[in-house]
Amino acid sequence: MTAAVDDALWSAVGDPTRRRILDLLLADGDGTATRLSEQLPVTRQAVAKHLGMLDRVGLVHATPAGRERRYRVDEAQLARAVAQLSSVGAAWDARLRRIKRIAEAVQRTKDQRGMNS
Repeated sequence: MTAAVDDALWSAVGDPTRRRILDLLLADGDGTATRLSEQLPVTRQAVAKHLGMLDRVGLVHATPAGRERRYRVDEAQLARAVAQLSSVGAAWDARLRRIKRIAEAVQRTKDQRGMNS
């Protein structure tokens, strides 16, 4: 089982500030860099850079709002990201089950050798 992963997408959401921005946008419906920076421990310029990265991977889209841009989460792209994460999680669950079976077999062999000594 191989999960197709969009590295740029996961690089974008790998940053805690960008994840927090997504959380805020989802909670509020939309937002500007100025409004988001008031709720985060970073500058407006830093928020704008984070929003730019999220926009490049398609997680948010901007529309002009006066002198600023209003950002909104692209729910279809977010759903795609969640599906990728679920796929990666399932693949790792399968790998970990195989590792567990191997470790248990090794332990049984050791236990049997110990009983035969």
